[in-house]
Amino acid sequence: MRRKDREMPREFALSTADKCEYAVLSMTDTDSKPYSVPISIARMENTIYFHCANTGKKLVCLRAHPQVCLVCVGDTHRMAHVFTTEFESTVIRGTASEVLQVQEKITALRLLCERHTPSNMPAFNREVKKHLAHTAVWKIEIESISGKQNKCDKNGREIKSGKISED
Repeated sequence: MRRKDREMPREFALSTADKCEYAVLSMTDTDSKPYSVPISIARMENTIYFHCANTGKKLVCLRAHPQVCLVCVGDTHRMAHVFTTEFESTVIRGTASEVLQVQEKITALRLLCERHTPSNMPAFNREVKKHLAHTAVWKIEIESISGKQNKCDKNGREIKSGKISED
């Protein structure tokens, strides 16, 4: 990370991943070209889960090249009057694999639904029965994670370690 002054601890990076509205999954396609897609995620300990259809380019890429990079963005605030943005971000690198055990698949889907649609949980069992056969669930085992933050005072000066930077 170039801006070491913005580097945050692992707990911050995990928290940002846990609260991001969506993440961007980057992978390599079968022609060795980059391919990225937005996904909804949920985390359990050192594992990130996501779901998708049983077919498609994403699955072709993941099966050919399971090494991935996941980018999560937390809270942001544009400070246009000083040409900067407050932000929180996390970059996760890891290996993706398909979840094949039915119980783990259901657990992951429950985790995803509890995180993204908690008010609809009474319908969870019905929907799982209906859609489980054509839903793929994948997981990413976190191999490295880094977090970054830029916070400013009301005048747009960066706040570093609780102090205002004079840079």
